[in-house]
Amino acid sequence: MAEVRLDGITRTFGDEAAVDDVDLTVRDGEILGVVGPSGCGKTTTLRTIAGFETPDAGRVLFDGEDVTHVPPERRNVGLVFQSYALFDNMSVAANVAFGLKMQGVGRTERRERAEELLELLDIAELADRSPTTLSGGQQQRVGLARALAVEPDILLLDEPMTGLDANLKERLRTELGSLLEELGVTALYVTHDQQEAMVMCDRIAVLNDGTVEQVGDPAALYERPANQFVADFVGTSNVLPATVAGGTLDLGFTAGPCSLPDTGDGKAIVRPDDFVVGGDDVEGVVRDRFYLGGEVRARVELPDGQLVTVALDGRDRAVGDAVALGLDTDALHVVDAATGAGAGGADSPETTPGSAVQ
Repeated sequence: MAEVRLDGITRTFGDEAAVDDVDLTVRDGEILGVVGPSGCGKTTTLRTIAGFETPDAGRVLFDGEDVTHVPPERRNVGLVFQSYALFDNMSVAANVAFGLKMQGVGRTERRERAEELLELLDIAELADRSPTTLSGGQQQRVGLARALAVEPDILLLDEPMTGLDANLKERLRTELGSLLEELGVTALYVTHDQQEAMVMCDRIAVLNDGTVEQVGDPAALYERPANQFVADFVGTSNVLPATVAGGTLDLGFTAGPCSLPDTGDGKAIVRPDDFVVGGDDVEGVVRDRFYLGGEVRARVELPDGQLVTVALDGRDRAVGDAVALGLDTDALHVVDAATGAGAGGADSPETTPGSAVQ
């Protein structure tokens, strides 16, 4: 295991910066998720840690040691790709032991280590099978076993569950998260699936246009987003014009006391479950209704014409019905209207745009 730190990393391709002056730390033994839209720099960040990309500026450090120009094969990094990249001409056991063979580990030790990992991942019976005969979930476990076999300082996972069906993905992300926690391995987990990251990771870094917008635990990102981008990307959010002055948060249709610092005009981030159905702050009209299995949501039109997404909490509301809504203004999070940055205060996020990420 190791602490991995990116110090001012910049990597450009032509005139485009894939990552731009990124400071990011993966703490020893933690699982750090990296999320963001396509092209935001997630995979470039991972490839830079692995050694497949050399930054134009900045340093990569493992436990304080500069490895920026150390080749990939000397970094002791484990890799799990979305394609799994298994060797079809080898058995499952041989795939798992391959990295150890490249390190010069003896045959008996390789076999024992492979058997140990296959047993740990509950696929010992697959040892003699060809990867071509395995399901997607089984291939994922083999790929993980192969990456863990070399006892890496850091495990890098790049969209490892892409292509799996929803039920299998839900089961495996819980199992994989528990396994990585049990092993205490330092891991960086790149995914476009925010829910996957929130279930599996200790902290999450949100990237956008090659920069880090915010890093924090899942609750911090959801409840105290650093800016509107994070609020929109992590979960569902309603962004409402707001004014914070004199200890009062005024949303236009309702106002109430709050503990936020006076910042004047801003934007309130209101999650669907922040609304209290049956409250007495405002009455709206249901314009759309969505059944999501364990949850029912609705788009509600407020008197001023704004549309907000509300969690109905199983209540029987039809399109066209009136619905009374309440809000706990003290529980809301407000970002700056011009920059979209968080207003700060006691509930400010762990990091904000431009800050170093530790």
